[in-house]
Amino acid sequence: MVHDNEQLEFQAQELLARYKGRPLTNKERLAIPVQDMPTQKADERVLNMSEVALGYTEAQVQVESFRCLQCANAPCVKGCPVRIDIPRFIAKAAEGDYAASVAVIKESSMLPSICGRVCPQESQCQEFCTVGRSLKTVDKAVSIGRIERYVADWESVHGQRSIPEIAAPTGYKVGVVGSGPASMTAAADLRRAGHEVVMFEALHKAGGVLVYGIPEFRLPKRIVQDELDTLLSMGVHIERNFLVGRTAKLSDLMEREGFDALFIGSGAGLPKFLDIEGENLIGVFSANEYLTRSNLMKAYDRNKAGTPLYGSHKVAVFGGGNVAMDAARTARRLGAEEVSIIYRRTEDEMPARKEEVGHAKEEGVRFLYLHAPTRILGDEKGRVAKVELISCVLGEPDASGRRSPVEIPGSEALHEFDTVIVAIGNASNPLIEKTTKGLDVNRRGNIIVDEETCATSMKGVYAGGDIVLGAATVILAMGQGRKAAKAMNEYLATLGEDG
Repeated sequence: MVHDNEQLEFQAQELLARYKGRPLTNKERLAIPVQDMPTQKADERVLNMSEVALGYTEAQVQVESFRCLQCANAPCVKGCPVRIDIPRFIAKAAEGDYAASVAVIKESSMLPSICGRVCPQESQCQEFCTVGRSLKTVDKAVSIGRIERYVADWESVHGQRSIPEIAAPTGYKVGVVGSGPASMTAAADLRRAGHEVVMFEALHKAGGVLVYGIPEFRLPKRIVQDELDTLLSMGVHIERNFLVGRTAKLSDLMEREGFDALFIGSGAGLPKFLDIEGENLIGVFSANEYLTRSNLMKAYDRNKAGTPLYGSHKVAVFGGGNVAMDAARTARRLGAEEVSIIYRRTEDEMPARKEEVGHAKEEGVRFLYLHAPTRILGDEKGRVAKVELISCVLGEPDASGRRSPVEIPGSEALHEFDTVIVAIGNASNPLIEKTTKGLDVNRRGNIIVDEETCATSMKGVYAGGDIVLGAATVILAMGQGRKAAKAMNEYLATLGEDG
């Protein structure tokens, strides 16, 4: 929904004057409207890569914090994978004590400015919010993520970012494979415990999916760099251009390099395709490649780009998740006049965040629901020219609970496109599995771990994030990184006892 930012601030100031400085009843709190997020205007933001959501103002964050009922049983905390004390940090925000607020969050999470932007709070903490349930819609829940973003940004703007205290050196050396959210969380907790920590990143830039997967207009890269700088300040060493499985195997790290324990957080970076005719044509991209070219190699900056920009006019994006939205919205910013999301189900079944779908619509992205691609046709130069789509209806629910699409025979039709982006999910890169004996994986290639400790089948080796869960959320990956680090610290303590 498009809002006038000045009007949002005026309304917030009025509510703040009405409610600030006095005790509020639950009835009054429930009557306070949700504070909408100020955003760039759609016709302006499609011409730049700057952040779309501008963040709450101070008046808005306090008013939104007033909405929290401070429930004694804190159901929202149960929906948070890292168990942030949500009522306590919101209470501090309501008082205007933002330093104390972010300090509460950082007891459990080191990435609040990231999680406040990209985590699907509506299906996690906010899903269980008493306010939302009282008003019978999660859309009316307290905007926990937006408050989290504000206080985290406040800390950064005011130069109050603190470096966690590091315990005395233990003499143990721990390796962390990957540098995404699971790895960053594990590395921080392991370093706090006093271990030497070395992080291995396959690419030339650290940050994992936060850097190459999520566009600048959703997550500015300076924020990710701030978090990496915190790790460096803590003494974590980052080895870039180091592909575990090729530069060195896991066994090499353990046996030759002297690592006492390892955490694998290498993500799920192997794109899936549909295996339909024409997927090898020029102009067909996996969403991974397309977003990496833009996010990591800055294809949008014609003067400084590290990769050629493919000229697109009419783009088809296959898929309905957040990655599909990111790809479609990126295509608009890279100059495509027409971008269409092709999705086999209806909007009700679409897994993308409602906010991202809304932003895509505002930016002119078209949605072709109940359509599935059957083949891609090329021109005489081998470039994408058309896509054949078949119409679908919804049948019975599948294993995920969503109704399955059923193709309608004879409904095929050709549609003109010059670019196709396939955004139907990712699988685990098999490199580590293929080069490591004794590492158990499931049929999808995900590493099998103990649910409580994230321990793998190999002694001293733990794993978490997308390499275990498949494509998951940032906060779920962080939760596994934290769980694994706790178990690793306990494992390393037993080595000391044995010694």
